[in-house]
Amino acid sequence: MNAEFFNAIADIEREKGIPQAYMLEKIEQALLAALKKDIPDDAECARVKLDPAKKTVEMYLERFVVDELDEESPETQITLEQAKAISSKYKVGDAVRTSVDAKKFGRIAAQAAKQVIIQGIREAERSMVYDEFTSKEHEVLTGTITHIDARSGAVSMNINSNSEYTEAVLPASESIPGEKLYEGNHIKVYVLEVKKTSRGPQIMISRTHPGLVKRLFELEVPEIFDGTVEIRTISREAGSRAKIAVFSNDPAVEPIGACVGPRGARVSAIVDELAGEKIDIVKYSDDAREYIASALSPSDVVDVEILEGGKSCRVIVPDSQLSLAIGKEGQNVRLAAKLTGFKIDIKPQSQFA
Repeated sequence: MNAEFFNAIADIEREKGIPQAYMLEKIEQALLAALKKDIPDDAECARVKLDPAKKTVEMYLERFVVDELDEESPETQITLEQAKAISSKYKVGDAVRTSVDAKKFGRIAAQAAKQVIIQGIREAERSMVYDEFTSKEHEVLTGTITHIDARSGAVSMNINSNSEYTEAVLPASESIPGEKLYEGNHIKVYVLEVKKTSRGPQIMISRTHPGLVKRLFELEVPEIFDGTVEIRTISREAGSRAKIAVFSNDPAVEPIGACVGPRGARVSAIVDELAGEKIDIVKYSDDAREYIASALSPSDVVDVEILEGGKSCRVIVPDSQLSLAIGKEGQNVRLAAKLTGFKIDIKPQSQFA
C-alpha cells in the first residue's frame, strides 16, 4: 500500500512536473490535520512522518518521559512509571511513540486529508503556470480560440507557452477593429500582464498594443532579432495603419529593405497576421528634420522647420501632396506626430510662399 502511494507521487511529478518534495510536504500536512481531527484528545502529540526512501508512512503519538506531569501540557507527557510499564528501557527525557492505525481514520477525517492533497496539487499547478507565463510578459504567444461571446465580443482562448497552457480572454477593447475571428483559429497575442488570483493566473492579452507589431517583426526579420536592425519607435492605430522607425547598426545593412524582405515577404506576413493593417516602415534619424520628413511617408516633403520650444515644427509639402501628407481623417500626420514626438503643422508650398 505504501509503495503504491509513493509511486503515485512519483507519477504526479512525471506527468505534471510537481516536485515530490512539495507534494510530500502537503500530504504530510493533510494527514496530520486529519489525524488531529480524528483524535482531538491527543491532537497535541500527534505526528506524521513520510519516508520516500523506505516508502513508509508513519503515524504515531509522541510523548516525552517525565518524573511528574506538567499541568500545562500533560497530554504531551508520560510518567516514568507509565513508560516503564511499556518498556523497561525508557528513562526521563526519552520519547515514547505509540503507532496509530490509519485504517481507524474516520470518514470525515479521511475526506479532509483528500481535499488538502487535491488543493495542494491545484496550488502547485497554478504556481507553475503563473511562473511560466510571468516570464512571458511583453512577449507574443499563440492562442487557440475556444469561444466568442456574441454580445460583448470577448474572445476566449487557450494560450500555450512551452509545456504549460492556460485560458485567457481577449476583450473587445483589445481586439483589432473589424477583424473576423472564428472558433478554432490560431492567433498571436501580446501578453500585457500576468496577475495571480485565487482562481489561478489571469493573463492580460492584447492585439492592439504596439508591442505586438514589434515582436512580430522580431519573429520575421532576423536582422531585428540579432540586433543588427533596431526598431526605435512605433505608432499604431490598430486595424488601420502603423508606422515603425528603424535604424541599422551596420552600414552595410539597409534597415527598410531588411524589414520589407524579398518581394515584400516579411512585411506581408505581418500584415496578414494583423488582418490587413497597413505598415509604413521609415528610417530613423537623429536629425529631427530628416526624421520628421521620413515619418510623413509616403508624402514628399519640401522643408521642415523646427519651431521655438523644440517639440513642434512646420512642414512644407507640395500642393499636390497635401492630402497625402495629412492622410484620411488626419491619420498620417497623427501617426507621424506620435512616432517622432513632435507636434506637426503641415502647410502647402503655395501658401507658405
